[in-house]
Amino acid sequence: MKEYIEERVIAIANYIIDHNATVRQTAKKFGVSKSTVHKDATERLSQINPALAEEARRVLDVNKQERHIRGGMATREKYRGRSAAE
Repeated sequence: MKEYIEERVIAIANYIIDHNATVRQTAKKFGVSKSTVHKDATERLSQINPALAEEARRVLDVNKQERHIRGGMATREKYRGRSAAE
């Protein structure tokens, strides 16, 4: 694996852990796609640093369990704002 990829993988993992960030938030921060973040955090990181991979995986699993709640709240706010403007 190229050195710049390894550095990005470590940086992504640290960002996810430090900020409890979602895949979308991380992708936006690093200017890469969601699939790149996911591949970095799940596949590549486990080859580089298994302990860090486990920590990042825990954060991503929690975010995955909560995503339906965040989606519902976003929809609620969307329609709340619309009715107030009309």
